[in-house]
Amino acid sequence: MSVLMRLGVAALTLSVAMGGVAGPVRSQGALDRVTVAAAPRLDFSEAQMALALAVAGDPDLAAFYGGNGLRPIFLGPESEARRAALRAGIAAAPRHGIPSARYRPETLTAGADDLAAELAHARALSRLLRDLTGGVLDPGRVDPEIKRRPDRAAMARLLARFQAAADPAAVLADAAPRHPAYATLQEALAGPAALVVPADLPRVPVGVWRPGDRGDGVAALRGRLSAIGFASAGGDATAFDATLADAVAAYQRVAGLPADGIAGPRTLALLNGDATGGQDARQRAIVVALERLRWMAGADVESRHVWVNIPEFTTVIVENGQEVFRTRSVMGKDTPEMRTPEFSELMSNVVVNPSWNVPRSIAMRDYLPRLQANRHALSHLDVVDGQGRVLARDGIDFSRYSASSFPFRLRQKPSDDNALGVVKFIFPNPWNIYLHDTPSKHLFANRVRAESNGCIRIGDPVDLARALLSRQTDDPAAMFQRARDREREIWLKLEPAVPVHLVYFTAWPDADGTVRLFDDIYGRDARIWQALEDQGFGAAAPERLAELPPRP
Repeated sequence: MSVLMRLGVAALTLSVAMGGVAGPVRSQGALDRVTVAAAPRLDFSEAQMALALAVAGDPDLAAFYGGNGLRPIFLGPESEARRAALRAGIAAAPRHGIPSARYRPETLTAGADDLAAELAHARALSRLLRDLTGGVLDPGRVDPEIKRRPDRAAMARLLARFQAAADPAAVLADAAPRHPAYATLQEALAGPAALVVPADLPRVPVGVWRPGDRGDGVAALRGRLSAIGFASAGGDATAFDATLADAVAAYQRVAGLPADGIAGPRTLALLNGDATGGQDARQRAIVVALERLRWMAGADVESRHVWVNIPEFTTVIVENGQEVFRTRSVMGKDTPEMRTPEFSELMSNVVVNPSWNVPRSIAMRDYLPRLQANRHALSHLDVVDGQGRVLARDGIDFSRYSASSFPFRLRQKPSDDNALGVVKFIFPNPWNIYLHDTPSKHLFANRVRAESNGCIRIGDPVDLARALLSRQTDDPAAMFQRARDREREIWLKLEPAVPVHLVYFTAWPDADGTVRLFDDIYGRDARIWQALEDQGFGAAAPERLAELPPRP
């Protein structure tokens, strides 16, 4: 920022501080006069002018100090409670997965009582509050498929609340997301040491170890599990018996892995402490999950909502913080055009017996070449013009059109084999993403279910529809069936509309508080972690939580 621009912003800050009427601003120090058309003609002390100039490059601090009359809030004995609260908040930042060094605690010099001390504290506070209320990163800049925009609180108001609070530490404590999963993830971040195996024990050889196997590798597996409290009572240490399978499954449950009792690559990576797949990876997943929740800090998680976790391949309904419905789901394929994006919207309608308006990208990529080869191909699809009329194919020369000039759309009528099945769930959005039934039921048996063109296919769509309609009728099953029996597209309005969150958490707690781990199917977490490393996160951060004072 140029000197003139800084002076102008400082003058406007002074104007806000003193009420804002037209006229020049005059300081009582070395700067004799700064004139801005919108600023009042008022006198300011040299200290006030210095503070205004110092915060002119920071809109949040400029707004805050302009609103409080340019009064310092960290100087003098009466400000010690604020200074102590800020120091404690910075020391506790690793509980949020954020390194304390990000806030330069070394600049908060004890006993300093000048403008530099005020600025150091104010900048650290502003950054800490901003991080806790909306995240460290701008999600859309990390990955364009993350459509979420943090709903950040106005920083000047938060700073004013901190200044006015009888207990400023409570303001910092309340700044983090209120989602119950946030506290659970914090606890999981603090407690991985219980799963760390002593370094001197033999590693388990890479492979897949299951009941019936024998060898020294089984003995190593048994030994590493026993060392961290997952004992098995087998008579032969080299035999993979039922007791060892039970011990493996118990370990997997605590570690957040599928508890199948088979020691495969993910289990062994964690148990062997491998940097790429072990505790470090678990910690990274939790840190990224905490950051993602901070992006959603403004969401109302107490009200009824639909939660679609892409890496988990599940869709759930949450009411009053409790899961009341769950179903398997199929997400978008891992290709640039088909990955399911992340965003939140309001679900407005349940559509029974839906028509399928083929997305233009699919129509041009997959269907236009087939119609050009044979105009009567794809007989299950209607060709529809701009007025909604179904056209006879005999009058269309498909070879005349390219993907950019094709003037029609393709639509599949309601039917038992419709691509959307018997029901879809609409939450209007620019990406034309919705939830829907599917005739391809076999995909729900797969562990990895990234198979769609971007929309979310629902394993139990009729049950989901009934659950969503249950707030507006005493008999949602009958309401749905009446619409179904009409054998044409019927739109049922949800009253009130239901928030739906398409999210991407590779670490997420289940109902009993165990943090489960899921594959980073689109590589988004890896990109977020790289961006966090660029912000000072890394091997040395977050600091070991065991070294921090107890939580208040």
